[in-house]
Amino acid sequence: MRAEINPTITAADVRAALTESPQAQPARRAGGYAWFVVILLMLAHVLSFVDRQILNLMVGPIRQDLGIGDTEMSLLMGFSFALFYTVCGIPLAWCADRYSRKWLIAGGTIAWSIATAGCGLAGRYSHMLLARVGVGVGEASLSPASYSLITDYFPREQRATAMSVFAMGTYVGAGLAFLIGGYVIHWAQSRGAVMVPLFGEIHPWQVVFLVLGAFGLVFSLALMLIRDPARAAGHTHKPVSATFTRLRSHSGTLLYHHFGFSLIALAGYGSSAWLPSYFIRVQGWSEAQTGVIYGSAVAIFGTLGVLAGGRLADRLAARGYIDGTLRVGVVAALLAVPTTPLVIAADGMLPTFLALAVGVFLFSMPLGCAAAALQEIMPSNMRAQASAVYL
Repeated sequence: MRAEINPTITAADVRAALTESPQAQPARRAGGYAWFVVILLMLAHVLSFVDRQILNLMVGPIRQDLGIGDTEMSLLMGFSFALFYTVCGIPLAWCADRYSRKWLIAGGTIAWSIATAGCGLAGRYSHMLLARVGVGVGEASLSPASYSLITDYFPREQRATAMSVFAMGTYVGAGLAFLIGGYVIHWAQSRGAVMVPLFGEIHPWQVVFLVLGAFGLVFSLALMLIRDPARAAGHTHKPVSATFTRLRSHSGTLLYHHFGFSLIALAGYGSSAWLPSYFIRVQGWSEAQTGVIYGSAVAIFGTLGVLAGGRLADRLAARGYIDGTLRVGVVAALLAVPTTPLVIAADGMLPTFLALAVGVFLFSMPLGCAAAALQEIMPSNMRAQASAVYL
């Protein structure tokens, strides 16, 4: 066994997981249908992130039309979504460990799509806040159930890559959100209010939410093509208390895992929420320019980074590094730190884009690895719940 980052904690935990989980032994390679399922789940992830992040580039028109300030806007972008995403994630994951994951994901997609359309119908701040809560509740069903599905479809040697393909949705979705948002604001400035049958005169940003909600409802039908695979051998229903007992038994590894990857997420979400406004307010870029430059960097280099991280982790696993997923996360995060001040210090669009490209690539590398590492520790009947705690 090769050296680990923390051999007194990580190696023991992962060895225990590998001996307890029948699926951990490399006996097969996933076929084409398994990759088809991952692609469907990734597209659902793309849709969820477009719905989640589209607010970030439309701060100006939404603030103006709803008569709110930055504090209220930040509650829409973060707190209202994250609180209910967190609170509802654990009971929904409990369902994912017991019942059909396909129907849970499809139902969640329908729920967040209706809530997204509700954002488009919001005429007051309180209505928008409630709709954003609905988006958070619906999206809480996706990732824990998807992690559990992917783990059952893929052997350990392919799992980090498969998780990274699913995680691509984060960056493709966020990038599309900025690109769409930039175009919408440019359109709004040239056309003003829009007449929509049944709804009357509404603002362009409301049209975006209505279209996204309708698209999500249609896409939910495609999720019916997913077959829920048989659970791992020995799968039995366990109470929530058993999951937390299992988590406590691996508290050393999980504490570092959750805390470290959460700090990476904090940097990513904080940047995506307010960097567009920084470029517009401080650098003097237009919304369209910001959407193209920032959206392209996120969509292209975030996707490349998360795929590179998964492939590297799987290669390390094949060479005997049982903590390969954690190694990728640590090294990528350390290399990403110097890129952050470069984005702020860069003068001009091209230098800024290059600094963004490098930073987004490195910060995205650990994303799929984080989920794959967690699945190694937990048995099949607790994976979704453990993922919800992590998320």
